[in-house]
Amino acid sequence: MRVLITNDDGVHSQGIIQLAKQVRAHADEVYVVAPRVEQSGVSQAITFLSPLFPLALGGNLDSQDDQIPGFSVNGTPADCVKLAVVELCPWKPDLVLSGINGGLNAGINVCHSGTAGGALVAATFGIPSIAISLENSETMDFRLASATVWPLIDRFRKIELPARSAININIPTAALYRSQAGPPEVVLVPVETNPMAYHFETGQDPKGRPYFWSTNKPHPEPSSFETDTQALAQGKITVSTITYDLNSSHAMSVLMDNYDSRVG
Repeated sequence: MRVLITNDDGVHSQGIIQLAKQVRAHADEVYVVAPRVEQSGVSQAITFLSPLFPLALGGNLDSQDDQIPGFSVNGTPADCVKLAVVELCPWKPDLVLSGINGGLNAGINVCHSGTAGGALVAATFGIPSIAISLENSETMDFRLASATVWPLIDRFRKIELPARSAININIPTAALYRSQAGPPEVVLVPVETNPMAYHFETGQDPKGRPYFWSTNKPHPEPSSFETDTQALAQGKITVSTITYDLNSSHAMSVLMDNYDSRVG
């Protein structure tokens, strides 16, 4: 198995370093192509008004002793995956992993996630892909998170999903530390689509200019069925599918049913 790893926190973040170490113990080959600096919240944004400059990692990550080849790129996760698949990676990946992100990517926020964006771009190439995120906490143990999530990666990578679909895994802090005493609970749930995180704090900067700063609140109103945000609040690891599909057949049929070509 040949695995390409990217992320949106930057190539020197502990999330990608610990994930690469864990995967290397199981895969035939591992290659890392990730942003040079943090690119959180960029979704599937691409760089096209300026050139991309990949820099070789020099055979290690963050001055560790791990000889994991790859590149850092002055671009987004989407840039990294595209450039890796088309130009940089010496082989076509059997699997693309995006993460481990510092902070959950659940609910409607998945639409903004650079971590999810990297996985979805891989899916457009027909490559199985998984996005992985760990809840923010004062002490984030990415090594333990990597060991905890590997059995899920190994299991779900073998499932052939519909075209342009990827898997999104979120690990709450409670489940991570529960795994030391036994396997944490894992649930397969849909992504919460109710609105969230639309409140802003207001103030003035030192020059008197008003600003609005997103608070990441409120939490979404709970749906009548279990979703990722509800399960995560209960300390469960969530596994969801996310899809890059620009052609909703239902939406198109509604449009066609309500379109009258005689109206100008």
